Amino acid sequence: MNDPVRPDSPLGTLRDLLRRLLLPLRGGGRRPASEPDRKPTPEEVDAERLRVQVQVIRRAFEEIGGVAVAGVKGSQRPTDDSEVDYLYRPKHALVREADLDRLTRFFAERGQSFRGGVDRVGQPAQGLALVALPSRSDGQDDVLATLEEIDRELGAGMVTPDHVVYVTPKGFMCPATEPEVPKRKTPFPGASEAAGTSAGDGVRVAVVDTGLWTPAVSSATTPWMSGVLADPEDVETINPSSIHPYGGHGTFVAGVVRCLAPATRVEVEGVLTRGGAVYESEICRQLDQALSESDHPQLISISAGTHTRRDFAMLSFEMLAATYGLDDGEETLIVAAAGNDGSDRPFWPAAFPWVVSVGSVDPDGTVSDFSNHGSWVDVYARGRDIVNAFPEGSYTCYEPPNVGEVRSFTGLAQWSGTSFATPVVTGLIAARMSAADETAGQAWASVLGSGTSSTPTSGGPITIVGPLS
Repeated sequence: MNDPVRPDSPLGTLRDLLRRLLLPLRGGGRRPASEPDRKPTPEEVDAERLRVQVQVIRRAFEEIGGVAVAGVKGSQRPTDDSEVDYLYRPKHALVREADLDRLTRFFAERGQSFRGGVDRVGQPAQGLALVALPSRSDGQDDVLATLEEIDRELGAGMVTPDHVVYVTPKGFMCPATEPEVPKRKTPFPGASEAAGTSAGDGVRVAVVDTGLWTPAVSSATTPWMSGVLADPEDVETINPSSIHPYGGHGTFVAGVVRCLAPATRVEVEGVLTRGGAVYESEICRQLDQALSESDHPQLISISAGTHTRRDFAMLSFEMLAATYGLDDGEETLIVAAAGNDGSDRPFWPAAFPWVVSVGSVDPDGTVSDFSNHGSWVDVYARGRDIVNAFPEGSYTCYEPPNVGEVRSFTGLAQWSGTSFATPVVTGLIAARMSAADETAGQAWASVLGSGTSSTPTSGGPITIVGPLS
């Protein structure tokens, strides 16, 4: 078989390095006679998966300023990418426009500690400023160490990092699995399960994701994709001989919405285009643009998010909510993935009380081992082994324990994660909106009320919606 990744490409170089480093994880290669043969622990595999996921994002952001890593337990500079708490944009931060003068004075009064002052470099949304922070004289991290000082002097959380938002996975970044070749030739949830072809008629849904692979729209394999839209700049380019990491994610998510609400007007926004990630300021800017249009979406499906510094709420989404009244869910409702860390820590923007946060359950109704959980998760839907539209071509696995495995796709894939439970809920809300002539907020209340209650072995009761099998 021909190698689908050029050896001199960034992904090819990364793959070859991983093959050498992870050969023991796959059970091959020779070991020193003194080293006993053993399988890696699940913790070791998860740690290596996280290193690889972070490396993909690092490479994708190199040309636009890069990303920095905040370590767990307050470590500003972790020695290992498996010790990641969140990612953020170096030398930048977000602050309300109303607080910008106070921030400017903060640096002016500390001239010996900083090289220069703060510069306003953008306005991602009304009332929100993106600023470039001055470098520190003591050599500490220009963002994290500085924000600690600002917290003490001006108030905790007044200034926040420009976090990196990523499509949600197991281990930390992205889906809970890499895409798999499906055993079935039809989607799940199936298109026939919607309440007639008019389900979702008149409802506008924005899928904020990696973009749209347009051949799926006209493919006989995925007829439910017909009519899904994307502006030219939101089209995702796929190399069929080497499907890139997270390639097809937005197409897959849009397909799930369409299966449950076939008449919905679905438009895919290509926002998470760099390794399945984007700066918080940029996703905010694009959402602000979409919400300001007269023909704005009624539902926004976001299969992405992040943990944040000190678990503070994302300042960008707070400003969007204040500007567009998102907290009542009447004009526009955001549905977002709860994340795949298997944790109860807030994952943003899903953790906002005015966002519909979606966790994942398995076909038997148990909470998926990868799904985040907790009182901030509003609803659960099946996110394990979802099948939908995917680019045609070859995909080479880059995560352990499957590094180097080549998978061939013919228009469908099987994928798992809260990323894919999210469009199930979005589709159910869209179908209800058209069937009952309800607003997004009213339809969400109806969908939640029709769900099934369950009590996991650990934690409080949950509500499950949508088909499980």
